[in-house]
Amino acid sequence: MTIDNEADLQGLARTGQVVAEAREAMVAAVAPGVSTGELDAIARDVFREHGARSAPRLTYGFPGSTCISVNDEAAHGIPSTTRHLRAGDLVNLDVSAELDGYFSDTGVSVAIGDVSEAAFRLLEATRHTQLVAMDSARPGRRLQDIGRAVQSSARARGFRVIRNLCGHGIGHGLHEWPSVPSIDDGQQTMLSEGLVLAVEPFLSPSAEYVTEDADGWTLRTADGGPVAQFEHTMGSRLRVHSC
Repeated sequence: MTIDNEADLQGLARTGQVVAEAREAMVAAVAPGVSTGELDAIARDVFREHGARSAPRLTYGFPGSTCISVNDEAAHGIPSTTRHLRAGDLVNLDVSAELDGYFSDTGVSVAIGDVSEAAFRLLEATRHTQLVAMDSARPGRRLQDIGRAVQSSARARGFRVIRNLCGHGIGHGLHEWPSVPSIDDGQQTMLSEGLVLAVEPFLSPSAEYVTEDADGWTLRTADGGPVAQFEHTMGSRLRVHSC
């Protein structure tokens, strides 16, 4: 969507605050032995407190309130009360919600306990690349400029971009036009003032593609290597929820 007025901006900000609150509550609870189902329940309770609804459940019938992906799972991991986090894991918390007709989407990758130096570098590189991507999303630039910035940042730090995952437009729906590339795919679409985007690069040490599991949801790296993602919703060059 494009922000047309102050009501749009405030609506997005309210939803953004909800997903940011849920994300931070989940991050605070991350620890060895905690189940991904327990983390999901934390977000569910935050949504209910604010009268918000889980965006993936509302839009696609996803079996959790949030997507929680571990290690080689890049996205759409299904929360489970029998899946417990272990020291050394990397977990991605992808949190999106709808409130009063507005959607917002955020994501963060977190290390569980002490992780390897390589895993730490992956997290830091992905966090930096996400900020670079957001800085590239300026009115007057093209979509390919975002992808080029992501590729350059990842390569400079020795990592690869997951090519078949991308960001997206958002606002009145969870996934809207346009797709936001993480590679320079030549898209000439010009970014306009007020266009709302969810920017979310996925980085890995060696994988460039993900494949879908038999559960029909979970996406994991083809080579079994770890992956990290950071995501924020932004519009009019303004982050509409807390980073």
